[in-house]
Amino acid sequence: QGQFVESGGGLVQPGGSLRLSCTGSGSIFSSYEMGWFRQAPGKQRELVASVRSTIHGTEATNYADSVKGRFTISRDVATFTTDLQMNSLNPEDTAVYYCNRVPPQNNYWGQGTQVTVSS
Repeated sequence: QGQFVESGGGLVQPGGSLRLSCTGSGSIFSSYEMGWFRQAPGKQRELVASVRSTIHGTEATNYADSVKGRFTISRDVATFTTDLQMNSLNPEDTAVYYCNRVPPQNNYWGQGTQVTVSS
């Protein structure tokens, strides 16, 4: 079945932007709900953004309070990709970022992509 593969991280100055991308095979990608998680040093992994299908055929998004208004999650179910646009980054956003289903499946965690916000 495989694992998700994340990319797009890097070093960015405070106030900068990054766009993360996640790919996975069709067998692990969830057409219902996908999310971006992050884990900062010494902290637990947390869900920062998710996107899910609704009964109306649209998509709904949810964000952690700490990133609301700055991050935007999107996905393409045809290509099994989930992206995270991150703007106005600050040092507290420094973490390894992962994508996974929501709720996450342990076998699907990838290596993540490191985001470091520093001047």
